Amino acid sequence: MSRPPTFVPPVCAESRTLRTSRGEFAVLDARPRAGDHRGTALLLPGFTGSKEDFIAMLAPLAAAGYRVVAVDGRGQYETEGPDDERAYAQEELARDVLAQARAVGGDGPLHLLGHSLGGQISRAAVLLDPSPFRTLTVMSSGPARISPAQRERVRLLSDALAVMGMAEVWEAMQALDPPEETATDGEDLRRRWMLTDPRQLVATGRQLSTEPDRVDALAALDTLPKHVISGERDDTWPVEQLDEMARRLGARRTVISGAEHSPNTDRPEETAAATAAFWDAHTPRTDPPSGR
Repeated sequence: MSRPPTFVPPVCAESRTLRTSRGEFAVLDARPRAGDHRGTALLLPGFTGSKEDFIAMLAPLAAAGYRVVAVDGRGQYETEGPDDERAYAQEELARDVLAQARAVGGDGPLHLLGHSLGGQISRAAVLLDPSPFRTLTVMSSGPARISPAQRERVRLLSDALAVMGMAEVWEAMQALDPPEETATDGEDLRRRWMLTDPRQLVATGRQLSTEPDRVDALAALDTLPKHVISGERDDTWPVEQLDEMARRLGARRTVISGAEHSPNTDRPEETAAATAAFWDAHTPRTDPPSGR
């Protein structure tokens, strides 16, 4: 579970609702200063996460000239989800991303970034339709299914959710895996967990545990620049797998020193700098878009 340093957005960001053709999504919408606009980006969080996982990256990315929209997907935290587990199939989530991209608008194709589960959903979205996107960044998100140890953790979680409520599962997780030292208010983390739809967790956990290797299909989109970011350690996908995936994709590869599975929360300043540098390399200078 990513632990953002705070759930309070920076002054450059607005917490709002993004209305799309596929429903409403809670977002954090961070804007650069007038005259500094370089482009627009859409950020997707990972399993058990939320838009707040990018909160420490918003100000530095806005300072670099980017409007950044971080999204709670359906069933994640402050975005309500359907009560049908089939609604969380990967293609449904990918089509949500395409609708979000259209609704965000801006000044042309968007930079798309997904962390962990969000990286695999991002991949599915661009394989459906790459046209809304200028670049793709996958952060700590591997070529296929998660590691055996993580598959076992996901299986245990799914089994628990079948017989226990979210509050009971939270208490059990805290007993088994006490939270590490973090500036995050534990009540914020608990509230996020309680508002997450258990059907979303079960469906996306299954996806993470069975995802096939689709790297060759993604590599075939050779006009879409790609970036693979990770920490220097990762127990969800071995770093060596991420290195090889980047090679197969012909992607830029960045390893964030001192970070693990969530460089966005472990080393947000360094991760934002690497992200902005990649976007800069593929973003023409533009005038700011009018209005919201």
